[in-house]
Amino acid sequence: MSEKLLIIDTDCGIDDAQAILLALAAPHARVLAVTCVFGNASLDDVCQNVIKVIAVGQREQIPVFRGSVGPLVGTANDTPCDHFGIDGLGDVLEDRDPRWEKKIQREHAVSAMLRLVAENPKQVSLVALGPLTNLALAVKMNPSFPGMLKELYIMGGNMEGKGNLTPSAEFNFAMDPEAAYVVLEEFLCPTYLTSWEYACRNALSWEFFEELTNQDTVASRFMKAITSRCWAYSREALRKKRDVYFGPGFVSFDSYAVAACVDPSVVAESVCCPVRVELWGAMCRGMMVLDRVGILNKKHTITVFTKCHKDKLEKLLIQSLTESARSTDNGK
Repeated sequence: MSEKLLIIDTDCGIDDAQAILLALAAPHARVLAVTCVFGNASLDDVCQNVIKVIAVGQREQIPVFRGSVGPLVGTANDTPCDHFGIDGLGDVLEDRDPRWEKKIQREHAVSAMLRLVAENPKQVSLVALGPLTNLALAVKMNPSFPGMLKELYIMGGNMEGKGNLTPSAEFNFAMDPEAAYVVLEEFLCPTYLTSWEYACRNALSWEFFEELTNQDTVASRFMKAITSRCWAYSREALRKKRDVYFGPGFVSFDSYAVAACVDPSVVAESVCCPVRVELWGAMCRGMMVLDRVGILNKKHTITVFTKCHKDKLEKLLIQSLTESARSTDNGK
């Protein structure tokens, strides 16, 4: 399999950390850069989290870029998101890098995105794991940007009007609905979407979670630590929150998008149709709508995943937390 070039755009929380480690462990993938955006935590915390994760993954040479601090319209919500703790990584890390700011590139994330894709036309797979603000700014700065991408993978949105931040909208889209709208209207490159329901309906067992986080490796111990106090990784807490809709199980949301990117055979079933993000309404703002009957009269369609091969996903997750003896001489 030929080498796959990735740019990962992230609001690095716990599931982003797992997803980034999955990308770093994929033998045929090379991460060109990680770009940061607000979301699961403040932008400063997101940047620090990415620096920590790539250190755990032994890929500290990968450049990290600071991006959007808030949404396209208005300001970021002042109320911290506690889904993964205030810092985004479970509020358990005491060994934060005091030199993290010096390790962040001076170039803005959006500028870096545009440059790297222009240097590698039709070769870069862009994987968006947080609010889509950086991507929306990129297409507004250069409308030809999407056409230079090989493909776009998004973790975000919903298929059935079930939300996790609002009653009808998924977190990443609800944090910046305008950005989600722009991206799904103006990115005409091949686009693949991992929705909230897709991840939840393809949950893995809690027994697998125990196996995953009890490996004797640095990465596994790291994941066990950052999930240890987080209600989002507590089967007891989730019985009252998510299980009522989708049943029990462990879900590393962003990992589903990265897994599909590095190994498309992970996806078992999908639908291809036009979509649109709702921008109005007190209840429906940020909700993604699938147009399966052609009412929107849009020519551009996206691929929305519906079912995955769980055994293949589990294999990739196990691999992501297994210390690798591979040489980093190839730039990975």
